[in-house]
Amino acid sequence: MSGHILAIDQGTTSSRAIVFDSRMRIVAVGQKEFTQHYPASGWVEHDPQEIWETVVWAVKTALKKAKLAASEISAIGITNQRETVVVWDRETGRPVHNAIVWQDRRTAPLCEKLKRDGLEPEFSRRTGLLLDPYFSGTKIAWMLDKVKGARKRAEKGELLAGTIDCFLIWRLTGGTVHATDATNASRTLVYNIGKNEWDARLLDILRIPAAMLPQVKDCAADFGVTQKTLFGAQIPILGVAGDQQAATIGQACFEPGMMKATYGTGCFALLNTGDKPVRSRNRLLTTIAYRLDGRTTYALEGSIFVAGAAVQWLRDGIKVIGRAAESGELAARADPAQEVYLVPAFTGLGAPHWDAGARGAIFGLTRNSGPAEFARAALESVAYQTNDLLVAMRRDWKGAGARTVLRVDGGMVASDWTMQRLADILDAPVDRPTILETTALGAAWLAGSRAGVWPDAKRFAARWALDRRFEPAMDAATRKRKRAGWAEAVRRTLTK
Repeated sequence: MSGHILAIDQGTTSSRAIVFDSRMRIVAVGQKEFTQHYPASGWVEHDPQEIWETVVWAVKTALKKAKLAASEISAIGITNQRETVVVWDRETGRPVHNAIVWQDRRTAPLCEKLKRDGLEPEFSRRTGLLLDPYFSGTKIAWMLDKVKGARKRAEKGELLAGTIDCFLIWRLTGGTVHATDATNASRTLVYNIGKNEWDARLLDILRIPAAMLPQVKDCAADFGVTQKTLFGAQIPILGVAGDQQAATIGQACFEPGMMKATYGTGCFALLNTGDKPVRSRNRLLTTIAYRLDGRTTYALEGSIFVAGAAVQWLRDGIKVIGRAAESGELAARADPAQEVYLVPAFTGLGAPHWDAGARGAIFGLTRNSGPAEFARAALESVAYQTNDLLVAMRRDWKGAGARTVLRVDGGMVASDWTMQRLADILDAPVDRPTILETTALGAAWLAGSRAGVWPDAKRFAARWALDRRFEPAMDAATRKRKRAGWAEAVRRTLTK
């Protein structure tokens, strides 16, 4: 076997396929964007057929660029936008409705009703999650209720449901495999993460027939083979993980206490807590980090809604920069005597506040405040929000020590200024790896290790390579003052 691995990275705005060689280096990339649908205020949908077509196109393009035949690919790994869900016909494979995206808020009334009925503690105890439209379960319930005839068809066993990875596996294998992995299952709001099984009680509450749901496998497992007619040869699918868990794996965060943060439009931070789920008392999520060889590793997760989106706001909203890369250079020129805080609650505040009604605010402006101060405030807001997550994690789990090293990836980490300020505010080292495509790398490693052509976890972790470590350099008094200013700004922004 060649050792070449193909990673399918199906994201929120585009589908990518990346070919890695036997030394885990990127050989070729195929990428294609797809349409975002907004049928009503707060609603976000994707066309599953368009997603499928962009995935096939991306795979074929990556293979062509790599000058490889499908027969030279040892295995496929899949990573995906996690909570986006599809319901489709068991016989034809046709979706009964557009995919409802993780960002969609249409099921907020159902979530509020369940909360009023006192059911959130039960959902949280069984799944580690909060009752929020973010997760997949209420989306499936909505489609069964709103699509004509869907509930009756589902009860007859005619319909299937699954996250995007599951839908892709079904299509890639010609409808022979209906499966997902433990990480994606753990984001559905109906999977018991302690027992590692679909939860009959929660399925009953949401009126979701269990027969619709996929088999749940380890992250590195046999998910079938692709149809020969798709790419010219059958390729085994041997790895699957949701995008944030795949990034955790790609960052080789295999030991309890290791933490990664991915800085894209938002930020998702995961802290490996080992083989027992840690129940958060600070509004963090308890989730499955990965399941390998039947052994489950858990994580605490915090979600920041606005990270890179704050830089997009600087560029597109108030137009103080022309390119995102300019933000760090501009921030470095800010007046150090000014304490300007941006609370980027453009769509509410995520963990640990979970205040959907909060809205963005700026504090501390003077007549001398200008573009440089706005840029610094925007970038610092990412550091402050990350610190809020880390503080909550330390409160929840004693293993999150004061000198936790944070491994980072995503578009924002290219900025040295931002990463240095992150280390300063956290008072902890920040490690930027040489390979920033950690999400795709994590999916590829799952498949490659399962195929026996890539190293095991221990040797894979040993190959993790540091580009640069950012050590905190801010004095303690300044850090304390700036953290206190942020806390006051958030307090004045919260609605509850």
